[in-house]
Amino acid sequence: MSHRFDPTSLREYDIRGIVGKTLGPADAYAIGRGFATRVRRAGGTRVAVGYDGRISSPVLETALIEGLTAGGVDVVRTGLGPTPMLYYAEATLEVDGGIQITGSHNPGDYNGFKMVLQHRPFFGADIQDIGRMAAEEDWESGTGAVSNVDIIDDYVGRLLAGYAGGAFRIGWDCGNGAAGPVIEKLVKLLPGEHHLLFTEVDGNFPNHHPDPTEEKNLADLKALVADKQLDFGLAFDGDGDRIGAIDGQGRVVWGDQLLAILAEPVLREEPGATIIADVKASQALYDRIAELGGKPLMWKTGHSLIKTKMKETNAPLAGEMSGHIFFAHDYYGFDDAQYAAVRLIRAVRLLGGSLTALRDAMPAMVNTPELRFQSSEDRKFQVVQEVLDRLETAGADVNRTDGARVNTADGWWLLRASNTQDVLVARAEAKDQAGLDRLVAQINAQLAASGVEPVLAAGH
Repeated sequence: MSHRFDPTSLREYDIRGIVGKTLGPADAYAIGRGFATRVRRAGGTRVAVGYDGRISSPVLETALIEGLTAGGVDVVRTGLGPTPMLYYAEATLEVDGGIQITGSHNPGDYNGFKMVLQHRPFFGADIQDIGRMAAEEDWESGTGAVSNVDIIDDYVGRLLAGYAGGAFRIGWDCGNGAAGPVIEKLVKLLPGEHHLLFTEVDGNFPNHHPDPTEEKNLADLKALVADKQLDFGLAFDGDGDRIGAIDGQGRVVWGDQLLAILAEPVLREEPGATIIADVKASQALYDRIAELGGKPLMWKTGHSLIKTKMKETNAPLAGEMSGHIFFAHDYYGFDDAQYAAVRLIRAVRLLGGSLTALRDAMPAMVNTPELRFQSSEDRKFQVVQEVLDRLETAGADVNRTDGARVNTADGWWLLRASNTQDVLVARAEAKDQAGLDRLVAQINAQLAASGVEPVLAAGH
């Protein structure tokens, strides 16, 4: 097998690319050799491997395992399942690391790898090190063995450990992603009434794309909740680490709003704790955490970056606008959408029994959805730096945690480079439409100044 490894597939916190263009079996083999080398040089011998439901995943799994075993480590195959199930396997089995083959929420022709080494996120410089190893073929050699483990029932049992939620009527949309079989097992153990959509795993995603952060992908769930008059609905991305939700009226409960709900029971149990959210989250969330007696902390977008910051600050809970929710002390720090669903059900019961009422009580903010602008891998970072330079010259109030988050009298706007795609990401939030229009005009002006076609309209 050729040892080609395309460096364009390297990302800030995982490896991802378009299968057949920037990612293929030769890359998977090289990644396996590099990861095996890192495991062995750290004193380890075994690695867990799982994969999502994408068409290309089995082929990449075969090549990855060839690389791992040729690197002298044993492989424990966990099979088809959501990424959090692989995280669970890595945390509970006698292994020294884990790799999930997954394209996450990206289009069907994408795939990639999420990695954990000795219970810690493997990202950034670690991934660059694998690229260096591939270029130099600086690899350990050996002959590893392969075994299989059926862990799904143990994983589902862990999701429900200590469950104290209510008996709600809930709709569940798995989007034909890898979460489907887990949700089928989970709802059989939950009280209440449950209606399932698209639990059959199909990498062609025939019903809708599995990304619950885009409201158009929640249309089927909204219809189900309305038709059955359910209490609320839950949705998952392609590899089960992002959660989406709608209330009984079909309104989206966005990631920062979910975090505001989940934070209250956590802060009752751990008064004064730090709660982390990413730079895309609403100011209303940070205000709510402070109101509840917690310490709000704004941090960079990216699941590995958030996990690392949680350990640094001993934060029990964190979340992103993208629907990644992290529980630390009682659930290994995974971003697990299935577990977040269970905890959300519990929180709704503890906070009065109605997700719709909780949504009603939230501050009325006017904001844009996540706006994305195509940009090359190199150019997207240059644009952000150009914007930061202009803002500094103008004396603007800028938070540089991740890109540029600009505070004004109207509210705030954000421009940052995506960690996973060749795009710039923008968002704005204000207290009224006129303020939002002014914020979007500022984004437009900055994009135009850097030669990027601006967004044409505000409102969400």
